[in-house]
Amino acid sequence: MALDSIRPPSPIFYAGSPRDTVGHGTHTASTAGGSMVSNASYYGLAHGVAKGGSPSSRLAMYKACSLGGCSSDIVLKAIDDAIADGVDIISLSLGMSSVFQSDFLHDPIAIGAFHADQKGILVVCSGGNDGPYPFTVVNSAPWIVTVGASSIDRSFTSTILLGNSNALKGVAINFSNHTKSESYPLIYGGDAAAKFAPVSEASNCYPGSLDVKKAAGKIVVCINSEPSVTRRVKRLVAEDAGAKGLIFIDEAEKEIPFDSGSFAFSEVSDREGNQILEYMNSTKNPTAIILSTVEVDWFKPAPTVAYFSSRGPGGLTESILKPDLIAPGVGILAATMPVVNRETTPEGKKPSSFAIKSGTSMSCPHVAGAAAFVQAAHPRWTPSMIKSALMTTATSTNNLGKAITTSSGETADFHDMGAGEISPYRALSPGLVFETTTEDYQYFLCYYGYKDHVIRSVSGTKFNCPPNPSSDLVPELNYPSISIGRLDRGHGGVRTVHRTVTNVGPGNSTYEVRLKARDGLGVNVFPERLFFARRRMKASYQVTFDATRARKGYRFGSLTWSDGAHSVRTVFAVNVV
Repeated sequence: MALDSIRPPSPIFYAGSPRDTVGHGTHTASTAGGSMVSNASYYGLAHGVAKGGSPSSRLAMYKACSLGGCSSDIVLKAIDDAIADGVDIISLSLGMSSVFQSDFLHDPIAIGAFHADQKGILVVCSGGNDGPYPFTVVNSAPWIVTVGASSIDRSFTSTILLGNSNALKGVAINFSNHTKSESYPLIYGGDAAAKFAPVSEASNCYPGSLDVKKAAGKIVVCINSEPSVTRRVKRLVAEDAGAKGLIFIDEAEKEIPFDSGSFAFSEVSDREGNQILEYMNSTKNPTAIILSTVEVDWFKPAPTVAYFSSRGPGGLTESILKPDLIAPGVGILAATMPVVNRETTPEGKKPSSFAIKSGTSMSCPHVAGAAAFVQAAHPRWTPSMIKSALMTTATSTNNLGKAITTSSGETADFHDMGAGEISPYRALSPGLVFETTTEDYQYFLCYYGYKDHVIRSVSGTKFNCPPNPSSDLVPELNYPSISIGRLDRGHGGVRTVHRTVTNVGPGNSTYEVRLKARDGLGVNVFPERLFFARRRMKASYQVTFDATRARKGYRFGSLTWSDGAHSVRTVFAVNVV
């Protein structure tokens, strides 16, 4: 199921049509379960065979949003309808901003997902696009699979040819008519400022800031010291001023391709941007050409954590590690509504049935499709077993064999990427899984601070909280990752948590543990060996964290159980205070 749009729920008037009007839901649905299509492309880019994560699955789509946003009651109704229709997996590319997120039992997505989990339905949600800042991840309830976004090994390059013959690689999707035979004058946005417009605004291509007489017929160079002005707005400002193109200098979104249609556009990093500005200052008549986009395959390194992907720790609780996973969410080709859009449809072309989009909206259905793939192989597995399989088999290395990094080149931690990048084929045979029940989630709500009657109202059960519930017990949830939101060195600095695993591999198996921890954090696992005489047998172990010699702040690591054929990795985050 693909729910349309990432906006905060709000009261809105709805038209009656269930049809997709913007292409978001179509794009996400086809990513999750689209049929195989030969010769798919976006005007020649990303050409090849396209298919969804689970093309043999049947899709049921529920429209819960309009152009005005997403109403809480309609979101809940859509989830309830999906439950009543007997779906197996719900994919929600939908969510609040991290600034406005509600607590678990006032959030319609969390409530609906809880009901779905009670019925044995796995719910996969986008983690949000408010990165790279901490505490921005949304849809972070433990009964939800929360997905961040990563890049893929494909890039879309728009080359800038300077008048000094220097060629610089930018990122964009543009179908400009620039050719090597004709170049255009370059002008810095601040030098094209309109009368009474601050130079700082013109430098950022702020609306109304450019003088048409100065910018017309030239390629404008703008910066991003005012992030509230989006790339789309900057492009429209330059185009309305009669510019022949726009070079946008921005370190943050330099790897996220912006679709500018026929208008010449290219986005470069600070490094390339400085080269352009130095060239402009070195000559009286700087010129340039922005060539149309070409596709670069086998791009390295990949994956990287997308700049926009929301980060943990969770704003509602730091004792559940979120996001859970990352999946492809940058430059994703999938189906869309073929509607003419003056800003993106190339001149003289018909609307495309495909689009290239970026966001955690795009990564979410990748995981939903992978989950359907696993469930098809293991139809009796519960949602928590499928989630565990995806998490414990995720990879933390890129196509160079090195640790996954963020878009800035720094090594990604588990608040950036959760357990890592999904690996669907490995998830088919995880060896061991962590099972979590509805009752476990009810205990979590007790520990979080909800009263018995509130939990009973939401769950429809006669559940009672244990005596003296405490938030310190949240890490005891039998989750595939471990997070301790506060480990105080001044009060002993030692904490033990417990986990239980179920063998889903062959019987007569022995697993031994390997530890990876840094920065002085002591970690001990007991026992160090688990034996399973048969399939479906359970075994428990405890993990003790000792922070007495650790530096303050979050410390990350992992423990991996292996029987020689399977590797079951549990990542952890411990906040030392």
